[in-house]
Amino acid sequence: MVSLEHVPDIAARGLTIGYNGVKVVDKINFELAEGQAIALIGTNGSGKSTLLKTIVGLLPQLGGDLQIFGDKPGRNPKRIAYLGQFHTSGFVMPLRAADVVSMGRYPRLGLMGRMNAEDRDIVRQSMAVMDVEELADAPLRALSGGQQQRIFLAQVLAHRADLLVLDEPTAGLDVGGRERYLQAIKDELCRGASVVVATHDVQDEAALCHQVMLLAHRVVALGPPGDVLT
Repeated sequence: MVSLEHVPDIAARGLTIGYNGVKVVDKINFELAEGQAIALIGTNGSGKSTLLKTIVGLLPQLGGDLQIFGDKPGRNPKRIAYLGQFHTSGFVMPLRAADVVSMGRYPRLGLMGRMNAEDRDIVRQSMAVMDVEELADAPLRALSGGQQQRIFLAQVLAHRADLLVLDEPTAGLDVGGRERYLQAIKDELCRGASVVVATHDVQDEAALCHQVMLLAHRVVALGPPGDVLT
């Protein structure tokens, strides 16, 4: 008999996270359903980035249980788009902005896969969403910090992932860039994607999420924005 039980995109139960065996946060319990978003709020060093890296499989969990799409972290790279705080791809090689956005298609294509017309159209659409179409042929290293962040956000959108994991995505963005990013996240949620975002933007970004987790080397609070953001 096929089970009709719905599997959450993320399920954490008694999760302990940290670096090199050193605990940063423990007793993390939450679920994230399809089409929902959770914001991680806390000062630098509170555990936000550590939790994001554990979710995508870059760091091993130190204890408890963590399931991503019903499997262990790192088992479904095609379904997850991750934006960290530090980017190296555009600075190691002289890449154009369009090349960097195109990397968002690689998890689905594989290393030897060739982009087709649909892939190229998705890249163009993603750049249009972040208003960086005119920068397509510009070297990434020649762009301002805010422009580079728009390019990396377009790369995340080009992935068309089921789960977006974002670490301080509005860093360096101007007002226009922030507005485009917030609208893009709303559109991604409407598409059915789920979102985990570490942010300091309590007023706009965290407020649009379904859940907010307040971290300070422990889970201080977890719940709807109206309950936690007080």
